[in-house]
Amino acid sequence: MAKSPNQKLKLLYLARILGDRTDEEHPMTIGDMITALGQQGIEAERKSLYDDIEALNGFGMDIETRKTRTFGYYVGSRPFELPELKLLVDAVQCSRFITTKKSADLIRKIEGLTSRGLASQLQRQVFLTNRVKTLNESIYYNVDKMHTAIFEQRQATFRYYEYTLDKRERFRRNGERYTVNPCALTWDNENYYLIAYDAPGERYRHYRVDRMAQVEILQDRPRDPVPETPEFDLSRYTRSLFTMFAGEEEMVEMEFDNSLISVVIDRFGKDVPFSRPKPDRFRIHAKIATSPPFLSWIVQFGANACVVGPPSIVEKMRQMLLDAQSCYAGACQEGNP
Repeated sequence: MAKSPNQKLKLLYLARILGDRTDEEHPMTIGDMITALGQQGIEAERKSLYDDIEALNGFGMDIETRKTRTFGYYVGSRPFELPELKLLVDAVQCSRFITTKKSADLIRKIEGLTSRGLASQLQRQVFLTNRVKTLNESIYYNVDKMHTAIFEQRQATFRYYEYTLDKRERFRRNGERYTVNPCALTWDNENYYLIAYDAPGERYRHYRVDRMAQVEILQDRPRDPVPETPEFDLSRYTRSLFTMFAGEEEMVEMEFDNSLISVVIDRFGKDVPFSRPKPDRFRIHAKIATSPPFLSWIVQFGANACVVGPPSIVEKMRQMLLDAQSCYAGACQEGNP
């Protein structure tokens, strides 16, 4: 009787079967393996399977045994443990920049990293069907191209859009392409951002990757010299920004109620210097891009936080509060009873 064309692939099929179908709670007997291989058109004898399991163990596949009424075999350890896979699934589901379709694709691939029995536990109870997600399916390719441009130190070009009041996409600059010097990619405020160096302006600019279209790497255009690369401290730089709004960086002094110490450390890190002007208050100095989102961040804490200096930032804060007060006293209330 002629052997099946798959016979030479017996060891590979056995490794796949064990990986897909077994775990500590779902072992397979030798008889189960013979049946599963037979479904692939592969003949197997009991003695040869013992040798195959030994060979797979020698190769590094962790196949363990469990004795019940008979001996069962299962894959004991894998590159990813189940709690790690659950974290990955949760991260994919919660990520706003990953589209709904791509989220489903990625989760299916993550499920393939464990057995079918354990994969059912990856149908996590994180129900986000109504969560706002990006609609740009090309974001993954945009991210990949920007990573390549950064690695190869090349300029990149793209068109950049925003939304109009009728919820349509409209390209900025009348559709003219942006040409930038990519320096780093960062994930902030649930979005992917490209940090690029503007050589003529001698400053860094930020772009939402999901708002890019027709991204291209300019292979014949090396990136302009970037003063702080490779010493560019991305973590320090992004910590100075609030919701990735750029602004002139200034040393700002802020005062907080003691109850906000954890919030401040989460935002600025443990290394931020602070003093104690009062028993129930503390002050810090930090370099901040003093944008409207920074001022709004302070306002959310009410009387428990305030800007102490410099005077120019204190005045910005005062003016913002006055503008908000006038809104509630007048324009925004028109037509209301």
